[in-house]
Amino acid sequence: MNTKDINVMVISALPPVMLAELEQLFTIHNYWLADDKADLLRKTAISIKGVVTRSHLGIDAHMINALPSLEIISIFGVGLDAVDLTAAKQRGIIVTHTPRVLSECVADTALALMLNVSRRYCEADRFSRSNTWVKGPFPASSRMHGKICGIAGLGHVGHAVAKRAQAFNMPIHYFDPYLQDAGFKRFDSVTALAESCDFLVLTLPGGADTFHLVGSEVLAALGKEGILVNVARGSIVDTSALINALKNNEILGAGLDVFEDEPNIPDELFQFDNVVLFPHLASNTHETRTDMANLALNNIKGYFERGEVLTPVK
Repeated sequence: MNTKDINVMVISALPPVMLAELEQLFTIHNYWLADDKADLLRKTAISIKGVVTRSHLGIDAHMINALPSLEIISIFGVGLDAVDLTAAKQRGIIVTHTPRVLSECVADTALALMLNVSRRYCEADRFSRSNTWVKGPFPASSRMHGKICGIAGLGHVGHAVAKRAQAFNMPIHYFDPYLQDAGFKRFDSVTALAESCDFLVLTLPGGADTFHLVGSEVLAALGKEGILVNVARGSIVDTSALINALKNNEILGAGLDVFEDEPNIPDELFQFDNVVLFPHLASNTHETRTDMANLALNNIKGYFERGEVLTPVK
């Protein structure tokens, strides 16, 4: 089969190298960059057999149903909360994503946030750059070694976080509604987990089941010496509840790589020195993005060349 005869729609920004390879393999229609998206959809919809998108933008039922010949959706990323899986399943459309290849870098970022909040490293950097040291020493911070690491979501990323935390001699507590690990202490709810730990690390999937799972009750349970770290999805945390908890000193601090309305971050979060903010960079290393791109490419290429995909969503 000559794959150049196959029409594929790109509906989100992709790494340039990945886009170039797609353009070599298929006839690409770049919905993401189109000035008149409605016109492009009207002209090409009937011919589109594949879609490539990023996990945080996904694809909704309206777009899926607007493409009558669609056979496969290849997702660059692991999250599925922005993808209407029900609409895809009803049409018999295969959905693939890129799990596991980003777990190590996301876990690295979780540990970086844990260290940066507890040891106040980002604040210390600003302190040094402002030449404030000449006026007196930097305030003391909190030790991470030996504290309890609570992990909400014990999939590939959760296990990778646990492995790193154990190197700091941290006992591992966890909550997961589906997975179990006899080597760690399990809790039946995120609230109970929060009450038991010093660091609450979120590695759960997004979606309706976890929307605002972490709100005022969980934050109160985490307590004044507790630190929240989110490398999962912004929707898991009730942002207003988090801001209130920070204002009232109900928790020690927070490290956030994801937000409810990315790329918009609430101005209120900028006022807190005990909050470290990253621009959703957990998987953004050259190596991991290359691995993700290759897997997303091989999924859609394998489907059209051999009728096989490597990492289907089940």
